[in-house]
Amino acid sequence: MPITLQELAGQCDAKLKGGNPLALIDSAADITAAQAGQVTQLTNAKYARYIKESTATACFVAEDYQPDDAPQQLGLLLCKDTEMSFIKAVRLLHPAQTYRGRIAPQAVIHETVNLGLDIFIGPFAVIGEQAEIGDNSAILPGAYVGNRVKIGKNCVINPYAVIYDDTVIGDNVIIHSGAIIGADGFGYKFRNHAHVKVPQVGNVVINDNVEVGANTCIDRGALGSTVIGLGSKIDNLVQVGHNNKVGKHVIMCGHTGVSGSCTIEDYAILAGSSGIADHVTIGQGAVIMARSGVAGDVPAGAQYFGSPAKDKKTAYREEIAVSKLPELIKKVKLLEEEIRQLKQAD
Repeated sequence: MPITLQELAGQCDAKLKGGNPLALIDSAADITAAQAGQVTQLTNAKYARYIKESTATACFVAEDYQPDDAPQQLGLLLCKDTEMSFIKAVRLLHPAQTYRGRIAPQAVIHETVNLGLDIFIGPFAVIGEQAEIGDNSAILPGAYVGNRVKIGKNCVINPYAVIYDDTVIGDNVIIHSGAIIGADGFGYKFRNHAHVKVPQVGNVVINDNVEVGANTCIDRGALGSTVIGLGSKIDNLVQVGHNNKVGKHVIMCGHTGVSGSCTIEDYAILAGSSGIADHVTIGQGAVIMARSGVAGDVPAGAQYFGSPAKDKKTAYREEIAVSKLPELIKKVKLLEEEIRQLKQAD
């Protein structure tokens, strides 16, 4: 539902400068494409050139920003934290889908399931024995929730996600489509020329406010629990092996793979396609840069790059040195030729 520019400013911690306070805002858009009736944001100086010819109705900017070429119709929404104010605007103008308490007749729910208040269960969802689902949670069509699974309040399990037996999920957790939580860890012993499967009898524990991306796999512990800490965010297509302990507010970007029995401490960041060997500790606040392969422990606060990964500064110096090798080889060949000619002259 459209709201006036003045109302938008009031609800997004912003002070309006210029523009028409009564202009209606119906959606948010990128600064390169925003049009009349839309609000946008300017958070990076390299995009400032788009302000001059923008047809947007409003733009969130830092409170100390003073553009001299803003169009007359463009209302500037001055704020302390441009990104957070814009997020509020997006949520206001594009409210998230809500699911009212309803259980589809096509859902398969075991008689021992314990359901909270205002639960949504979509068609062809399956809920196993002794499962528990907290108030206001939604199990969307085709999702599978196994036996003795516990799901907290205000959770969303998206279509075709699979939650294996004994998984424990906290409040405000989002599991996206195709994610598989609690499959067997990859554990084998080689005996008599064959791989013997190690029984995987642990579970997965996901704490509050975690989001797990589409087609991500989090394996159950072999004996204990694989744990995902409070507020951590896991991207699509991530593999988290068995027995891992992931701390609070960790970020794991797409295509990351974490082998078994690792410890990822609070606030660490694993960038895209990074790989972590088994029994490794990534220290608090450490950053593993994209496409890095980590074979040993990483200190808290460090930034590691490369494969095998090492301190970023060291890795960069080595990369620069490698880039100079062709020139160095050419110089060596010239020197060898000069030496050869000197020997012949003697």
